[in-house]
Amino acid sequence: MSVMEFRKTGGETEAVSGGAMDRVVVRRKIDKRVLIAGAGGLALLLILLFWLFAPRAGSQSVAADRLSISVVTNGVFEDFLPLRARVTPLVTVYLDAVEGGRVEEMAVEDGADVTKGQLLAVLSNADLQLSTLARQTEVEQQLNNMRSQELALQQTRSANMRDLNQAQTDLAKAERQYNLYKPLAEKGFVSSKQFNDTRDDLNYQRQRLAILKRSISQDEALQASQLAQLRASASSLNSSLGIARSSLSQLNIRAPASGQLSGFTIQLGQSLQQGERLGQIDSAGSNKLVADVDEFYLGRVQRDQQATVDADGKTYRLKVNKVLPQVRNGQFQIELIFINGEPKSIQRGQTMQVKLTLGDSSRAVLVPNGAFFNDTGGQWVFVVDRGGSSATKRPIQIGRKNADFIEVISGLKPGEKVITSSYSGLVDKDHLTFDSDQ
Repeated sequence: MSVMEFRKTGGETEAVSGGAMDRVVVRRKIDKRVLIAGAGGLALLLILLFWLFAPRAGSQSVAADRLSISVVTNGVFEDFLPLRARVTPLVTVYLDAVEGGRVEEMAVEDGADVTKGQLLAVLSNADLQLSTLARQTEVEQQLNNMRSQELALQQTRSANMRDLNQAQTDLAKAERQYNLYKPLAEKGFVSSKQFNDTRDDLNYQRQRLAILKRSISQDEALQASQLAQLRASASSLNSSLGIARSSLSQLNIRAPASGQLSGFTIQLGQSLQQGERLGQIDSAGSNKLVADVDEFYLGRVQRDQQATVDADGKTYRLKVNKVLPQVRNGQFQIELIFINGEPKSIQRGQTMQVKLTLGDSSRAVLVPNGAFFNDTGGQWVFVVDRGGSSATKRPIQIGRKNADFIEVISGLKPGEKVITSSYSGLVDKDHLTFDSDQ
């Protein structure tokens, strides 16, 4: 510190001391214990604020305007399933080329109404015609040979019958001769030699007849077997001949059933392969509905279940005629037929809205059906807290489901609010916080 000297202007000199101006400033220090306590309190406050406002591991903040929140209600559950069904012909008969050939004549056009047996087209096949004629000639030759064998057997039978008749006649003559000579020989009017010759002739005729009968009996059994085989072979050959002739008739393509011809696009001069699909014939005036059903309902859809469809200002009743259980792309198909007539305005290929009844209506706890079901399978749902600022994950058990509502068996109560929109990106979360109040 330096000391300065001040002088007056009047010429008088006076010593001035700086002792009256300088003061000692004493600095006060904060107690270390107070500093430590303050720092600890601040740290605790920061930890508390972080715990309150920091996002949890299983929590996420979402925008409230992106969510659909619905109220759980207690109402009547109508057990039905809405379906989009396509109108298809009740009966479809496919038309194939039984024999291949070249198209020589077209009798009808695609889309025409045809009757069973009506001529549609004529084919030509030179190779088939030649092979059929050769086969027919071969069969006829075999039939002629069998007829000749059958004629020979009949002639043999006739000869045997003549021999049998002759043997029976000779035996009768020998018996008369023997009966005539016997009393005469006893009286000595006929010599012993003559009588013995007569007796030997009688024995010979008897043995001859017996042998002939046995031979004829054996021939008859053999001939009967041969005739049966010949007749069976003749029948088989006749059938083969009929098939050979019918193969030629297959070149004339005819309608296998009555209905509307479709897909019949063959042209004159076109070569068709055997078995080639030519088109189809759909039943006229009779249709059915084919619908794709989610595999979730595979165990609940059964034959003869009732359904309804609205058309032309009326409600028409249908029933399930077939259930095709093959699941493809998560869906299976069913066929429905009309019970008491079908709408006159429907067209094949048209799509109609069908209401399929799965069971009886009953009161139940209901939650609106939404996109959340696709993400959770109905096993859990986000329930909005009473304050409306957050939602918590809760397991539930569901029952039946229709297009509007899902039946809740346990886990929810009427009046509670749940998030029914999609849970995309939220399936691994347990708690949601809304950006704005609900």
